[in-house]
Amino acid sequence: MSQSAPKIIPFDPNRFRSTVDFYGRYRTPYPPELIAAVARRIGLEPGDRLLDLGCGPGPLAIGFAALGLDVTAMDPEPSMLEAARLGAEAAGVRLTLVEGSSYDLSPALGRFRAVVMGRAFHWMDRTATLDALDRLIEPGGAVALLGDRRVHSSPDYHPLLDELARRHAPGRSADRATRRSPDWVPHEVVLLSSPFRWLERTGRILRRERGIDDVVGLALSRSVTSPAALGAAREAFEEELRAGLARLAPDGTFRDVTEVGAVIAFRDAPTEF
Repeated sequence: MSQSAPKIIPFDPNRFRSTVDFYGRYRTPYPPELIAAVARRIGLEPGDRLLDLGCGPGPLAIGFAALGLDVTAMDPEPSMLEAARLGAEAAGVRLTLVEGSSYDLSPALGRFRAVVMGRAFHWMDRTATLDALDRLIEPGGAVALLGDRRVHSSPDYHPLLDELARRHAPGRSADRATRRSPDWVPHEVVLLSSPFRWLERTGRILRRERGIDDVVGLALSRSVTSPAALGAAREAFEEELRAGLARLAPDGTFRDVTEVGAVIAFRDAPTEF
């Protein structure tokens, strides 16, 4: 039996426009040592060209540029590119900023040794994106998907976030439900059916404490409960969220254990394995 085509979430170039003030501050950061490990595994050298596709405010782009790579940061949202520009300036690194999405991949971008994506691949037509990247990535190059996975939260505030999202932002909750449905094809399965079918995984497991303000900021950094998605319901959402969080953790402290990792996809087995 042939595998059905992976589901595609409708493209919205403005999906994260209202999250720019929250994303970089409240999302789980990528450890510099993880970025360095990905660069080593791919065999990246200073001066190599790298594309950060769906770069957001640029944490990956800036991290790889700090290793001496020639980084192009691409995102459909101008305010995210401006945040990436400011972040690069503060870090003392240079980025080439390009407004566009996976639907704008073309030979005009040039060739790259590697393409990285951080928490962005699920918003794309994944099969078409990998086909386009096959034409842009040099022989021996790779695709790397970086992201984070919740291992444990104490107390667990995520059911509260999900319930409030369903009530206050039902439209965006439908997209989230698509990615959680049994019919959603995991990234690894999509990669195995692409030109980049040699897969490896690397990562770190970290502890992080969040206060109530941090959890509220995290919620506003997500597309499902962004200020734009909530609209007029934002005040009620925040009020109910703060009250619920205070009941869950009277001391105001939430402890997360998170795996921050990367799936690295090569066309063929690397020389060193």
